[in-house]
Amino acid sequence: MPYLIREPDTSNQRIYELGFGVNKIGREKDNLIAVLDGSLSRHHAEISITGDRIILNDKQSLNGTFVNKKRINRCQLKYGDFIEFGNVVFQLVHTIKPAPPTLLENQASALSIVRRVKPEVTRITRYSSPYPDNLGNSILILQQPDAQQRAMDKLEILLEVSRQLAVPMKPEQLLGKILDLLFKIMRVDRAAILLINETTGHFECKAVKSQPKIPADYTFYSQKIVEFVRDKKDAILSDDAYLDYKSESIVREGIHAAMCVPLKSREAIIGVLYVDNLSLSAIYSDEDLEFLTCLTNQAAIALDNSQLFIKMQAEAVLRNKLEHFFPQAVSRKLREEGKLEIVDTEVTALFSDISGFTQMSSTMKPRQVIEMLNEYFKVMVEEIVFPYEGTLEKYIGDALLAVWGAPYQQADDANRAVRAAIEMQWAVRRLNQEWVKRYQQPLQIHIGLNTGKVAAGNIGSGKLIQYATIGDTTNVTSRICSAAQAGQILISESTVDKLSEPTVPLKKMNPVQVKGKEHPLQLYRVLWGQVKPNP
Repeated sequence: MPYLIREPDTSNQRIYELGFGVNKIGREKDNLIAVLDGSLSRHHAEISITGDRIILNDKQSLNGTFVNKKRINRCQLKYGDFIEFGNVVFQLVHTIKPAPPTLLENQASALSIVRRVKPEVTRITRYSSPYPDNLGNSILILQQPDAQQRAMDKLEILLEVSRQLAVPMKPEQLLGKILDLLFKIMRVDRAAILLINETTGHFECKAVKSQPKIPADYTFYSQKIVEFVRDKKDAILSDDAYLDYKSESIVREGIHAAMCVPLKSREAIIGVLYVDNLSLSAIYSDEDLEFLTCLTNQAAIALDNSQLFIKMQAEAVLRNKLEHFFPQAVSRKLREEGKLEIVDTEVTALFSDISGFTQMSSTMKPRQVIEMLNEYFKVMVEEIVFPYEGTLEKYIGDALLAVWGAPYQQADDANRAVRAAIEMQWAVRRLNQEWVKRYQQPLQIHIGLNTGKVAAGNIGSGKLIQYATIGDTTNVTSRICSAAQAGQILISESTVDKLSEPTVPLKKMNPVQVKGKEHPLQLYRVLWGQVKPNP
């Protein structure tokens, strides 16, 4: 993927990834690459990427566009070209080289930093100001000169900030809210919140705010200052950033006094809150830095809570989707482990089919068939299979396959499966009271159950969860269901051996030959009409 590097091979370089299609460059914020520099026009140029061609078009800019020092209106670019938009130099590259070291350790010994504060130990005491001798220069919007009263006022402000940030909101709204509160509390010219991209590890400016008539694009901050704060994990107050850092970005942006505080989520740095002043030096006090640190701690907590809230919402959506197919225990395991490993286990499988469905559906409109099946499956699965802690494996036309014993086994899996089958027959009897009126014909189902070994787990693609059981057990279950008559429940001898409820009335049948088995099966018919349904 093509990249544009601004100020390449310097510690102030910035990297912009170009996408397919049109990439706009200029001074306005609606450009993909917005550069707040007076030598650029509002909409200076466009880079179009189509296939293997990269075309640069100048948009009649005032100061022109140059490729390798030659002014152009339109040209095809190649990797390695140097491009000048006005006075700003970029290079087109195909891959990104590591940025040169910033020499933060060497800089630290030479900086005239007024104050460094560790966020985790910063606090506002209500009895005395930590720095009572340095209140005159404070940018806090407080009316009280008395140190004790100021401390109480600051506590009240922080409590109000905490209350306002406690309301769940989207991250972009929360970031804007944090900056709005900051500007109501402190006299600053510009402010920015930068968050660390978890994938790249680089800072990304997510929100900016400035006083009226003071420009502030998403690149106004000093890269050296924010990197220093990230490296040291301390909040800093720089009395005159121009003298401290002498970087081109600071000179270009006219930064004098600046404060930068790390945003810490638990033990990790997730970003920084940066504020600066464009005209006056020595404008910030120790009190300001400490208060800004307290405010930033509140903001970090709010951001952490916001991300947690979004994660909970996403998990709720996922849980809702999963529970259309799995009981809560299974969906919980999927959320915890991300996948279901294939295991050898014993299950009791239930196969249910609508008797004479092909003939019945031929007399109905297709929409009526779908409406009836949706209503039928809702009752069978959501009101019977899931409450009995079975796992729905699949729908097959008008049939359904459910299993008990995978992914979790319980001692009474066979009992639960048989009891679910009985409830299904009673449910169909209740549904028929309405269906006879709506569809002019009653519905009957036949059910087969079998117990045995299977391989169970996520079968198929790792990106598409399809929980399934594979083995002869489920195949035989289908054959047993086919042997059942309308309104019958037939179960295998292996299932009978697992039953712990002697109250389930059974009738032993003559051995039944089923397709695919060499020897007849010993089956039992459940006399479900003698078992009262659950209320």
